[in-house]
Amino acid sequence: MNPVKISLDDYVLSGGGANGESYDHKTDPGIMLKLYFPGKIEQPLDEMKMARKVFELGIPSPEPGDYVVTEDGRYGIRFRRILGKKSFSRATGDNPELVGEYAEQFARMCLKLHDVHVDTTQFECVKDRYYRLLAENPFFTTREKDLLGKFIADAPDTDTAIHGDLQYSNAIFTGQDRYFIDLGDFCYGYKMFDLGMVYLCCCLSDPDFIQETFHMPKSLAIKFWQNFAPAYFGTDRPLKDIEEEILPYAGLKTLIVERDTKCPMPEFRQALASILQ
Repeated sequence: MNPVKISLDDYVLSGGGANGESYDHKTDPGIMLKLYFPGKIEQPLDEMKMARKVFELGIPSPEPGDYVVTEDGRYGIRFRRILGKKSFSRATGDNPELVGEYAEQFARMCLKLHDVHVDTTQFECVKDRYYRLLAENPFFTTREKDLLGKFIADAPDTDTAIHGDLQYSNAIFTGQDRYFIDLGDFCYGYKMFDLGMVYLCCCLSDPDFIQETFHMPKSLAIKFWQNFAPAYFGTDRPLKDIEEEILPYAGLKTLIVERDTKCPMPEFRQALASILQ
């Protein structure tokens, strides 16, 4: 697939993240550009292909457009922009009195997502992804890797959708419409692999990180989780039991964090204590 050449003179910077930047078109408000940092040539193409497959599954998400390259050699994707959008994390931070409402809406989105059955020949299994992350991780001992590998293997096998990076900043809304975004890690498997990220972002992450990334104090993020959990799992299940089950899946996100930071993260490894003891 050949990228379409574009000029950044037609765009204005609107945001940034770990892998790149986002831009809005200067004259067409319906177009946004996700542009990766130099050296990430394959990543935007892979994400565009994934975004197209997810969109065609009927999962609510922005429609992907062209695979593009700028004059300075940076690659990216154009999407149809969701006008007037707001993420659930930003909305909660701006309106803390509505934390329960936003958490319940996000939970309903996640329930629908995790009920979608996929063609397993078209997407990666979440277990295979974690096996690969485990094999590449230089910070766990051989014994620890064996224990973690057994935990992954023993998790239930399902053919249902997994977002892959299920943060409450990766779900947006405008009016009555709801969308998932940043679906480059979409796969299939047991829902707890997905929900572990929700718990990690709300309850296990550093307060400064939560404030900077999700635009709210950690106390509010914990309230979000406390409202999300009964809306997703049901009110008849004690929160303590939910958290005991989900904790090691949140801890497995250590493999992603350590891959990205290239250093051990003991604060997240504590969540793996029940596996590694």
